[in-house]
Amino acid sequence: MSTLSAASVESAAEVTEQKKPLKPCCACPETKKVRDACIIEKGEEQCTQLIEAHKDCMRALGFKI
Repeated sequence: MSTLSAASVESAAEVTEQKKPLKPCCACPETKKVRDACIIEKGEEQCTQLIEAHKDCMRALGFKI
């Protein structure tokens, strides 16, 4: 039987996830969802603040936008 604890298995999973590069499609889901909903409902011109907020979030994660 394995002597690995649940904590060590979770830590290994976290390390593996951290090494994978973040894809732009998966970054900033909170700002992306709100931005997309606004654009669909009101049009791009009415959502500039949400668009900029999403861009700021992406830049903070290291994406060049």
